[in-house]
Amino acid sequence: MRARKKFGQHFLEAAWADKLIAAIKPQSTDRFLEIGPGPGALTLRLAPLVEHVLAIEVDAAMLAALAPRMPSTVTLVQADVLEFDLERLRPYLPLRVAGNLPYNISSPILFRLLEAHRTLGGLMDATLMVQREVADRLVAAPGTKDYGVLSIFLQLHADVRRVLALPPGAFRPVPRVHSAVVCLRFRPPTVALGDEAAFTAMVRSMFTQRRKTLANALRPFAESRHGRATDALNAAGIDPTRRPETLSLPELARLAAAFVPGREG
Repeated sequence: MRARKKFGQHFLEAAWADKLIAAIKPQSTDRFLEIGPGPGALTLRLAPLVEHVLAIEVDAAMLAALAPRMPSTVTLVQADVLEFDLERLRPYLPLRVAGNLPYNISSPILFRLLEAHRTLGGLMDATLMVQREVADRLVAAPGTKDYGVLSIFLQLHADVRRVLALPPGAFRPVPRVHSAVVCLRFRPPTVALGDEAAFTAMVRSMFTQRRKTLANALRPFAESRHGRATDALNAAGIDPTRRPETLSLPELARLAAAFVPGREG
């Protein structure tokens, strides 16, 4: 089974698949969603240890080659995980998630998992291989260069930790980048949000101008809400000369709350 560049495929070597299983710590009653099983290095190790694996693979040829080797505890689905109907996951809940994510779409997949967590519930955790730079963004703290939209939304809904570092030689074909394994443990938000859609829109808007001061970066969103950025910042007790990348989750939540009707400064 040859890796196909169009799908961003890099297959995990056996020794590293064993390390990933050890990091996952599967239990006999677990049900898993595996994203991108490829030739099955992880799937074949996981299947005998758990109750069920639902494996989603976009490459039809890869899936056809994999199918004869799969035990009855594995359900293979040919689909693009970014377009997969999340409602199809409901009968399998609660679910844990595992996967070796294609580098070119790892961020969209992470946002898709967040969507599943928010709309369905029942996602327990996700152990995922990603490019090292993506892992840096997932665990980034406020005020660092890697802190941004991905950091904020993932940390809002999950405890994130890095569990393994993988060299390029852990994969075939060998990628040009280093990789890391991260574990996301899903949970309710740690800050109160009156309107999460508004919070999301505010953060995305501000971080398109992350190098500007908050007074300027917040202005387009504030005006879309018929408000003033300076009023909202004063109401939240936040210095308008700071930059978006310096705000913690509690500060962002306070700022978003200033745009809730009846709460403007």
